[in-house]
Amino acid sequence: MICKARERARDYLHKTGRFIVIGGIVSPVHDSYGKQGLVSSRHRLIMCQLAVQSSDWIRVDPWECYQDTWQTTCSVLEHHRDLMKRVTGCILSNVNTPSMTPVIGQPQHESPQPIYQNSNVSNKPTAAKILGKVGESLSRICCVRPPMERFTFVDENANLGTVMRYEEIELRILLLCGSDLLESFCIPGLWNEADMEVIVGDFGIVVVPRDAADTDRIMNHSSILRKYKNNILVVKDDINHPMSIVSSTKSRLALQHGDGHVVDYLSQPVIDYILKSQLYINASG
Repeated sequence: MICKARERARDYLHKTGRFIVIGGIVSPVHDSYGKQGLVSSRHRLIMCQLAVQSSDWIRVDPWECYQDTWQTTCSVLEHHRDLMKRVTGCILSNVNTPSMTPVIGQPQHESPQPIYQNSNVSNKPTAAKILGKVGESLSRICCVRPPMERFTFVDENANLGTVMRYEEIELRILLLCGSDLLESFCIPGLWNEADMEVIVGDFGIVVVPRDAADTDRIMNHSSILRKYKNNILVVKDDINHPMSIVSSTKSRLALQHGDGHVVDYLSQPVIDYILKSQLYINASG
């Protein structure tokens, strides 16, 4: 489920011609979040690791789980932005940051070129090499590799040394979510308005529609969403890859009811771990 949503989102962003996606971060929520049916972060971290173990670009980060208490979505995004800025030495921009150089995430009217301020400097690495270097850094800062014999987090961010600085590249972090989360922005008092301004205004959102949700209608119900509508990218569905099946709620229900369609939602290693650990299964399951 994790990979399906992110792979489709990445494919869509690439097709727009506006983005080069170099990494994905999965950040399981803290145990104190309090959502009904939320299992221990120990299990959720392992399931996430199993789900992305074959991916070469998606990583699981336990930082949020290991805090003293629940962290807001805004603070989690800010943590990863600051971390990547510190480790990679790259500029991390907000969506509205003005720049004299091409910014990853802004439409280009010409063929893609290496991103440099002075094209006369010789022997510069290609844009692909630069992105590869950044991608390597990201894989090191947000990766906890299974198997986990003990529930212990080793800080892989320490002692990385100095990373080559490519200040011409401007990175952006986008929040990937389902349309149900987008709709929750419209519920009065549920979200802190200052946080919403930062999430949508500074970072931006990539939305995966669920159950044919009308994202335009949702955005029109919130003044903040309307204000930053251009920062909200909706992944267009594909008849061969219906995104409505990507749902953690549907996955849990399928497990509880013994529904064989659970294989449509989860990878086999995750299913095996759930069955072995007896997660999400009620007394009659």
